[in-house]
Formats: sequence, C-alpha cells, structure tokens
Amino acid sequence: MSFRNRTALLALFAAGLLPAGAFASSDDAWEAMRADVSAKCLEAAAGSIETPQAAVDPFGSESFGLAIVSGKPKGADGRISQICVYNKQTKTIELGGELTDEMLNAPAK
Repeated sequence: MSFRNRTALLALFAAGLLPAGAFASSDDAWEAMRADVSAKCLEAAAGSIETPQAAVDPFGSESFGLAIVSGKPKGADGRISQICVYNKQTKTIELGGELTDEMLNAPAK
C-alpha cells in the first residue's frame, strides 16, 4: 500500500472516530451540568422543603439550567414546588416562590 493510500485510510479512520468522541464528551458535559443543577437546587430548597426532589430539564435553555423542586413544606402540610433557575455562566441559582399543588393544577380559565 502506498504512503498516500495509507494516509488517506488513516484520515478516514480518524474522522470516523472524532464524532463519537465529541458526542461522548458532550454527553458527559450535559450530565455534569444536570448534576450541578440538581445539587444546587436541592441545597437551596432545603431551607423551605423538608425532603426536596428535583426534576431537572435535560438541557435547559441556551443560558440557563432549569428544574422544578418539590416536596413537603417545612412546618406545614401539603406539597409545594419551586422553579429553580441555574445560570450556566456563573453557576449560581435562583429559586422562585412557593407554588402549591392547587396553583399547579388549577383549571384553565
């Protein structure tokens, strides 16, 4: 096999591997972002929710990670949810106000 043919074959082989490596790295990055959103949102909600659980949007928006944190409110009955917004650049979060199940399940007007 000539040098030129070997070089072409190696280039094709390498090109075939690159997308798989890029997707794996991207998947790892998305998973790390989701884990950070979950951890930070749960930590922030622990002040108002006894045993918070987070439902993290798999990708969020272009600039923000998003989650809904729910659970039993501290010192009260029922269930509440809070919207959690994670800034992808600064890696800081903000929690929205407490939403009751009645608010979330209200019939459309």
